[in-house]
Parts: sequence; structure tokens; C-alpha cells
Amino acid sequence: MVGETKNGQQMWGGRFAAEPSEIIQSINSSIDTDRRMAFEDILGSRAHADMLAEQGIISETDNRAIQDGLDQVTEEIRAGTFPFRRSLEDIHMNIEARLVELIGDPASRLHTARSRNDQVVTGFRLWTRRALDSAASGLRQLQRVLVEVADRESDTVMPGFTHLQVAQPITLGHHMLAYVEMFERDSGRLLAAASRLNESPLGACALAGTGFPIDRDATSEALGFDRPMANSLDAVSARDFALESLAGLSICLTHLSRLAEEIVLWSSAQFGFVQLTDAWSTGSSIMPQKRNPDAAELIRAKASLVTSQFIALQGSMKALPLAYAKDLQEDKRLTFEAFDTFELCVKATSGMVETMAFDRDVLRRSAAAGFSTATDLADYLVRELDMPFREAHHVTGRLVALAEAGGHDLPDLSVEQMQSVEPRLTEDVFSVLTVEASVRSRQSFGGTSPLRVVEQIEQWKIRLNMVPK
Repeated sequence: MVGETKNGQQMWGGRFAAEPSEIIQSINSSIDTDRRMAFEDILGSRAHADMLAEQGIISETDNRAIQDGLDQVTEEIRAGTFPFRRSLEDIHMNIEARLVELIGDPASRLHTARSRNDQVVTGFRLWTRRALDSAASGLRQLQRVLVEVADRESDTVMPGFTHLQVAQPITLGHHMLAYVEMFERDSGRLLAAASRLNESPLGACALAGTGFPIDRDATSEALGFDRPMANSLDAVSARDFALESLAGLSICLTHLSRLAEEIVLWSSAQFGFVQLTDAWSTGSSIMPQKRNPDAAELIRAKASLVTSQFIALQGSMKALPLAYAKDLQEDKRLTFEAFDTFELCVKATSGMVETMAFDRDVLRRSAAAGFSTATDLADYLVRELDMPFREAHHVTGRLVALAEAGGHDLPDLSVEQMQSVEPRLTEDVFSVLTVEASVRSRQSFGGTSPLRVVEQIEQWKIRLNMVPK
């Protein structure tokens, strides 16, 4: 029977004369998903039982029996011998039923002043809090990997793109640090979500609170929450903490996907910027020469998957009246899968980035192509000839057109050709047309100059605990 206890009574079945259909049992069961919240459920039960005993609602003898029984349940789960039963619907009823089998009547007192509604969401908040901390920790490790690459390549010149067209030379170290900044904001969002969810719903019961003299501050403190939630309706029905968490994961995976896309492009024969190791490449069943960046491609796809999980949860929530509805059972599956996907993508990205081999010669040649130092020329005209920038922009455009017509790049023009457009130019102009000179000149705060990049690297090493403070 659904929810059957050791003595043959259903956990919730007193109102019912007949068993539910097999189909409703199947659709109603969530044990295959929420069993991973087992230890969080046990933590909640321990805190609840201690509080009930402290308040004189159950005896200390019963509490000791409950705590001993939960010890045994914990060991069974860790040993893989716990008898999970789909007929008992979820992890909460599975643990309670097993507790009844182990210690008898005291177990039946554990649910006093508690509903599955507040019990479930307490465990879910505890699980999500832990998952957010773990996700932020994974991002920290990825940031360290990116900083290490940036340190090695602080003065490696590469093309910077806009519209995927060569724009200006930049340093590879600068490019890597851009993602470090993105992931720092992502980490902040995840930790902020963890802080905001850190209120305890335990004691809200089904939706209205309880008539028993419980101490919600005690259970909140025991579980590491900042405070109990102030409204019992909100406590059992709120899932914005899961929505905020999934939104944060989705935004971060958007950043991971952008990096993955660059890895796909850079590792292609057309770019040739980087080569992935064998550990992060796959082959073709028909083309023996292929080295496919499958991990990067899958990260792009999985970013969309997590976004869809966020949208699915939001769609489930948007029309739910207060307080609880069974729709909320699906929140855990969506959230668990999103965190699993996120963790996998972060680890894969760290592995790829850490082992990538960059071709500095190809990067340098690409950085010099496409008239990439045209902006440096315009700046030179402003600085040295006191030319208004718009006029300098026009003059530079004419010089680019002249070089393009001859099949040259800007540094390949002779000084006489340049003077045909702007007579005041001298040989000195060529000093600003190399890619190295271009990146060295970008010394404004946040710029691509190796000097600024190294400064940022040193600051990140301190922030990420990579060097002693």
C-alpha cells in the first residue's frame, strides 16, 4: 500500500477506504529523485525531535530513541543497505517508515507539529544551500585555472574581435581575465542566492503553523539558518530560492557557453589558435584526421538545457495559488538536474582550459591582420598632429582603403604613400603600427597592456588565495 507503515496503516490513509491506482502511485512517487535529500531530511528530523523534547512535547526518552534510530538509518543509507521503497512515495516517508520499523512507537511521535510541506522544503533549502556553496567553489577553481593561463600568456598578442571581425590587438592574458571577471559575478550571484534562502520554513506545518508550543528559533539555529521564515503560507509555498539558484546557474552557463564557443572556433583549422589535448578531443568514425571539441560543443547545448529547467520551474510556479500544490514536487528534479549539469560543465571547462596549447605565432599573425592597428593610427594623428578625432578617423580610413587596394596592410605602406593622404606624416608613424606597440599603449585601467594585465593577475591571485596575502 502507498504510505504503508509496519503495522499496516497508511501514513496518510485514514480518510481512504481503497488504495490509489497503480498509475497515481507511479506519478505520485518521487523517491527516485528526492532520495538524494536523505541526509538533509535526517538533519531536519534531528533538530525537530530535539526541539520537541526541549519543549516537553515529547519525552526525552522518545527523543533518544528517535536520535538512535536516525543514527541507524544514516548508517544504512551510507552502507547502501537502506530499503528504499517506491510505494512510500518520497524520501521523507521512507525514512519515517524505516524509523517505525526500527524503534516502534517513538517514531510515530516525530511528526508531531510538523507537516510534509514544511519538512520537504526544509530539506530542499538545506540541499540547495549546500549545492550553491559547492557550485561557487567549483567556479573558484575554474577562475584559478584561467588566472594561471593568463599569467603564462600575459604578453601573448592575439586578435580582439567585434562582430567576429578583427578589431584591435589584445593580449591573451587580458582575454582570459575577462572570463575571470564574469565568473566572479556569477559566483556572487550564487552566494547571494544562498544567503537569501537561508531562512527556516520548519514549524510552518501544512500552511498555518501549529497549536503546539514549538520553538522555531531553536530549530532554525540548529540547522544553520539565519532565522525562521515569518509567514507560514510563504514558508511552505515559496520556491523563489530554487528559481534564483537556477537563474544564477543559467547565467553562468551562458558565460561558460561563450568560452566553449571560442574554444570550438579557436581549435578549428580555420583559426588554429589552440590545440586541445587527446584527453579533451574525440575522433570521427569515418574521418581519421578529425579532432573534435565535443566537450565544448556539449557545454553549449547544456547551457540551453539548464535555461529550459529554469523556465520549466518558473512555468510551474507562475499560476500556483497559496499555499501548497503537488506541482511543487517537480521542483527538486529540475533543480537537482540543473546543478548536476552545471558541475559537469564547470569541471569540463577547467580541464580543457588547463591543458590547451596555444600557437603564439598564429595568434600574432592573426592579430596583425585585418588593419588591426588602424585605431592606433587614428590616435597617433590626434596626439601628434593635433587632429580632431573625427578627421583622424577619416584620414585613417583613406589610408586603410589605399592599403587594401594594393593588397597590403597598413605597416606595408611606404611613408610616401601615407603622405599622399596626409603630408605631415613621417617615418615615426610606423612606431605605432606594430601589434606589440598597440597592446603596450593600452595602459588605461582595465586595458589590455601587459603591464595592466600583470597587475590584475597579481590582484586575482590574492583574491583567489593563490599566493600568501
